[in-house]
Amino acid sequence: MPLIKLALPKTGKLLYLIFIATFFSLQGFAQQARQKLDFDKGWRFNLGDAGNAQNPALNEAGWRTLNLPHDWSVEGKFSKDNPATAEGGALPGGIGWYRKTFTIPADSKNKLVYIDFDGVYQKSDVWINGHHLGFRPNGYISFRYELTPYLNFGGKNVIAVKVDNSVQPNSRWYSGSGIYRNVWLVTTNKIAIDHWGTYVTTSDIDETSAKVNLKISVKNKAGSNEPLVLKASIYDAAGKVVSAVSTSATNTNLQDTLFETSFKFTLKSPQLWSVERPYLYKVVTQIINGRNVIDEYTTPLGIRYFNFDADKGFSLNGKSMKILGVCNHHDLGSLGAAINTRALERQLQILKAMGCNGIRTSHNPPAPELLDLCDKMGFIVMDEAFDCWDWKKAKYDYHLFFKEWHKRDLEDQILRDRNHPSVMIWSIGNEIPQQGDTSTLRIAPELAAIVHNLDNTRPITTANNRPDSTNKIIKSGAIDLVGYNYHEFDYAKFHDRYPGKKFIATETTSGLETRGYYDMPSDSIRIWPERWDKPFTRPGNNVSAYDNVRPPWGSTHEATWKVMKKYDFLSGMFVWTGFDYLGEPTPYSWPSRSSYFGIVDLAGFPKDVYYMYQSEWTDKPVLHIFPHWNWQAGKTVDVWAYYNNADEVELFLNDKSLGTKKKTGDDLHIMWRVKFEPGTLKAISRKDGKVVLTREIHTAGPAAKIVLVADRNLINADGKDLSFITVKIMDKDGNILPDANNLVNFKINGEAFIASVDNGDPVSHDSFKVNYRKAFHGLALAIVQAKDKAGNIKFTATSKGLQSASMVIKSK
Repeated sequence: MPLIKLALPKTGKLLYLIFIATFFSLQGFAQQARQKLDFDKGWRFNLGDAGNAQNPALNEAGWRTLNLPHDWSVEGKFSKDNPATAEGGALPGGIGWYRKTFTIPADSKNKLVYIDFDGVYQKSDVWINGHHLGFRPNGYISFRYELTPYLNFGGKNVIAVKVDNSVQPNSRWYSGSGIYRNVWLVTTNKIAIDHWGTYVTTSDIDETSAKVNLKISVKNKAGSNEPLVLKASIYDAAGKVVSAVSTSATNTNLQDTLFETSFKFTLKSPQLWSVERPYLYKVVTQIINGRNVIDEYTTPLGIRYFNFDADKGFSLNGKSMKILGVCNHHDLGSLGAAINTRALERQLQILKAMGCNGIRTSHNPPAPELLDLCDKMGFIVMDEAFDCWDWKKAKYDYHLFFKEWHKRDLEDQILRDRNHPSVMIWSIGNEIPQQGDTSTLRIAPELAAIVHNLDNTRPITTANNRPDSTNKIIKSGAIDLVGYNYHEFDYAKFHDRYPGKKFIATETTSGLETRGYYDMPSDSIRIWPERWDKPFTRPGNNVSAYDNVRPPWGSTHEATWKVMKKYDFLSGMFVWTGFDYLGEPTPYSWPSRSSYFGIVDLAGFPKDVYYMYQSEWTDKPVLHIFPHWNWQAGKTVDVWAYYNNADEVELFLNDKSLGTKKKTGDDLHIMWRVKFEPGTLKAISRKDGKVVLTREIHTAGPAAKIVLVADRNLINADGKDLSFITVKIMDKDGNILPDANNLVNFKINGEAFIASVDNGDPVSHDSFKVNYRKAFHGLALAIVQAKDKAGNIKFTATSKGLQSASMVIKSK
């Protein structure tokens, strides 16, 4: 396609065009320019290869009706015989078909119609009315097909999608299966801004002004010469226009001509985007033909500047800080891989409250909604592309497609994500198998060139688990940040190995814990798979929650953070992981089916180490003592406390002081060794002799009742919104039973349904898609999903021998 560069007009003409465009807008002449419809509802689904299912005339009898996003694997049964293995979550894969029948208005015949898939796992083929639109093997990439030439305008249309996740293992974690991200139907005029057709950057930022540069690509399929005005307006967070620029253009009569132009703005007194205050502008770009707005396209804009320095580390808007991040896989616990904005938001809220300010999208492009939320909530994102290149990690993984598809997939990722202010690092690979092979001297520079050709405003890294001097990726000079996976105790010598280079800890820690399970003594570090003073394996495949168990390649949470906080040049870290995730059940295999690495368990309940980070990463007062206080008489129990904003903590047992302790040196917790007796354990933190916080743990009596706590009692009646209901097993006085495993049954009435249930147990084989759950260490979770109609929702929980509980949630 020929590219036509458009120059900005002279000042007088520019002001005239702005006046004309503004006048027309005020006069109400704008028309429906671009339509983006949620295309998730009303699909038919068949699990299994349905043969000629792309045929529009296919009889869909027996096919299931459902709404997207959809993950069929999470609906299956856990089994050691599933080919994904426990490493892949021990859930089934297979082949699935999706079909949807829809109509396009006859008056859209002169428009362009596209279908946008945010992600399909994996190997998708798409047909419209029997015509094959294309194949995409990558399960994480977003893609678009044009439907226009094959549509029956005013009549019936059938879209069919085949998803093939049958050849496994193809992932080292749980992938999910199906159209698991959102689908959109986009209609534009024949002259419109191209797909991902804007690119906004900022420069020369200070308190008084900031320069904003906007590149626009306009696609013309009209085949006619028409005078156009291209207008771009910057809106502040209150919806006020703070700057606007226009230019004129003349089409050619060539089909598929791509017009490109650039705008430059100067904003006075800009509001800067930061992790504490993520202020967002937006850029609205319009194409105006005569008196009509024929297209309108919105681009997010966050004004910020950042730097990675070889000696001083990371700074944002001139302020030195560390990136305090976590790695997360894409699954949403019991919801599986099916994307849900509220579930993502809840995860980020939990992490934000811990003090986290960074997310690594390990190890693939994320759902677009994650980046939208990170923009709004203030997270720094490492946007990662690949877990392998052309050498395999899993037998049937992306290495089979890398040679043919890596350029297209990487370009699509950068084009889609480059306007998000939260994205500050591109990662082109995680633990690439050929780090020591000369092939990387060719591949790494090629990938870096693809990225820099589309975006030169952010540094590139790779996550290297072999970051020594034999690493050919680092030697190639392709990466801007040297990424270390683990090797925490080599950090101090980084500049001896790589003089003048910039550092990022792409993956750290790998502590192992089961929420609510404790092994004594707590001050003995156990390394899996080695056995120290006690056997590693515990009943139920549990791992002690004292932050004293680690795999050979990583360190405990405390040990890693002690190193990270010590040196300025260590620009930031991404802990493995923020949340437990399905699959990769290190240190065990079956019957475990999910990970132990998370700071937060699979259900979203924080483990104790969460409060270590909160005490170090936030200024909010923290005092957290553990473990629970239900033990055998006379047992020696190690009591830990995480605290901040205080000089000391005093511990009491049944009002008798067990002594005052304070952190010394680089300690991150304090500990008392206490002989158990039932009653009340109380901790008091003090600063300058004044009480800061008090915390108590009581010996719980027999289980007596269920208590329900919803994270939100009012949800939207949009068919997607969620309320997460925590289910607590308590004694008559309101103390949680630390070892309660009561079976709890759920019932729901009203305009909602139970989307899934969980309890955080990595070994449970109960389905997530049922109306019951056993408590795990006293807790369970039910996730309620709204329907499309507003109304009251009554949720009830019952268990044999316990007082039941119910609550009302409203949808509006």
